[in-house]
Amino acid sequence: MGRHVLCAGLLVASVAPAFAQPGFPSGYAGQQTPGPVSTDVLPQLREVTFKQRLDQRLPLDAAFRDESGRAVTLGDFFGRRPVVLAFVYYQCPMLCSQVMNGLSSAAKALPFAAGKDFEVVLVSFDPRDTPEIAAAKKRDHLGRWPEGDAAAWHLLTGEEAAIRRVTSAAGFTYRWDELTGQFAHVSGILVATSDGRLSRYFYGVEFSPKELRLALVDSGEGRVGSLIDELFLYCFHYDPESGRYGLLVMNLVRLGGVLTVLFIGAYIVVMRLRESHPPVGRA
Repeated sequence: MGRHVLCAGLLVASVAPAFAQPGFPSGYAGQQTPGPVSTDVLPQLREVTFKQRLDQRLPLDAAFRDESGRAVTLGDFFGRRPVVLAFVYYQCPMLCSQVMNGLSSAAKALPFAAGKDFEVVLVSFDPRDTPEIAAAKKRDHLGRWPEGDAAAWHLLTGEEAAIRRVTSAAGFTYRWDELTGQFAHVSGILVATSDGRLSRYFYGVEFSPKELRLALVDSGEGRVGSLIDELFLYCFHYDPESGRYGLLVMNLVRLGGVLTVLFIGAYIVVMRLRESHPPVGRA
């Protein structure tokens, strides 16, 4: 033990003077004082947000053009089924395509069909985008969508005033960065009810099919999904802070209690029926 301590002491004694030799910065010889940690937000990100505004109504009268050049309003895609909504711009070099790819991957795994159970609406927040650019983006992306879903994906372009009305209602802000020649923005998708109320937010570029399924059932207000989907929704609760669904333990306990009572009741009924109708030949 004493030998180990002596060796350690000799090692320290031999290394410490080395930092005082020429060629070593003097700052290495003593303990460094940590500098202040910067908490400043990059200037290009100061006005970039995607705040949840649950139950906020979208301006369904906002005017746009779809990828075919047809004049439409946002409300043309509401009224019948829930809507998956995303804010992108079609000349985005990377992030927006990843959002679209993530949405496509999640949609492929859903038991629901776009155009039948829900609509997909992409709104470009770049007023320089045109219907022709939107149509080209749609053609490039067709291979990633489930077969037959192309008609259910609507790529909209519009004037800046209409764009601002919709994005502001959804809590989505963005900023043009002159240095990079791109828009700074947050990635994610929203789910809205058929009457245009914002129901769920999901952030990032990859989206869980299970959570998107629950969001569509929740937003569909009984018109999307089966009884099993409704039971799953009973057991899961949407957390606005995380933008995810979590297991609601108390509801799961209640559901287990109900199923237990039903099982016991069914068992008692079967036993009573057997007692009142004994098998033939029984004494």
